Amino acid sequence: MGIKATKEALMMANEDGLDLVEVAPQADPPVCRIMNYGKYKYEQEQKAKKARKHQTLTVVKEIKFRPKIGKHDYETKKKHVERFLNHGDKVKVTMMFRGREMTHTDLGRKILIQLAEELQTLGTMESRPKQDGRNMIMVLAPTAKSPK
Repeated sequence: MGIKATKEALMMANEDGLDLVEVAPQADPPVCRIMNYGKYKYEQEQKAKKARKHQTLTVVKEIKFRPKIGKHDYETKKKHVERFLNHGDKVKVTMMFRGREMTHTDLGRKILIQLAEELQTLGTMESRPKQDGRNMIMVLAPTAKSPK
């Protein structure tokens, strides 16, 4: 845009009570637009606000099991995992081994896989059970449905 064209555009914008806004300064020649800059900024802020409102925050809840867990305790903890998955949270299930229990990690793996199978309608296994020191960790993610 030449100097004459710039002055002309500014005059046109002032006549209409609008602003001359440089849209693409890196272009050759730079691109300008006649618009209400205050309204444009407001609309951009509203779009950003709406985007922040609709973004989801993933929460990871953790629940711990032991290989010698009783049937009733297992059912209680399973209900907690169900509640977390229904709420839309991921669940990190940790199987803790102590002392000689480390020689029977297969029992812990069996319990974790059983839990994942029983809850497959609510959540999917995001990561299979894997040994991490004295703990075995598995992550369950809720199935694709809207959180409550």
